[in-house]
Amino acid sequence: PQNCICSSVYIFIYIYIFHVDIVTHRYVTRYKQHHSVKMSRFMNVLRSWLLMVSLIAMGNTVQSFRDHSFLSEKLYTGTPEFVNVLQARTFGIWTLLASTIRCACAIDIHNTTLYHITLWTFVLALGHFLSEAFIYKTAPITIGVMAPLIVASVSIVGMLIGYQCIAEPQEEVGARQKKRN
Repeated sequence: PQNCICSSVYIFIYIYIFHVDIVTHRYVTRYKQHHSVKMSRFMNVLRSWLLMVSLIAMGNTVQSFRDHSFLSEKLYTGTPEFVNVLQARTFGIWTLLASTIRCACAIDIHNTTLYHITLWTFVLALGHFLSEAFIYKTAPITIGVMAPLIVASVSIVGMLIGYQCIAEPQEEVGARQKKRN
């Protein structure tokens, strides 16, 4: 009789643990799916944001090539005499390059290398405008300077949040490869 009771207890414990494991797995899976859906929505918003920022930058590129006074009147108002045609074209090419990278990232947002490069375009833009405003004093804080500072800051924060989404699939791939071996 004791063996029967012990066996029954072992079976009960086994079934209980197995049931808890199944229920726990079910809740974890639901959480991951829910989290995945939220992050997927966030990544779609981030893609749209990157595309919008890219299109606006392309407009700024055209503006820089058409009329260099745009830069002296809107951005570099502290020392407008430093703005010339060559500097405007250089700014236009730099903006076009950043715009192209951001558009490519919006299209292929899960490309880790492209994601990092895009993030750096915003860091460089933020650094450029902050240094022009506070170190070189060529771009006093006006609406023309605040706009790129806000766009770069919001983009950096958004891309750092979104980085979780592009980092997870790589970890899952590594885990799957380990299971195969």
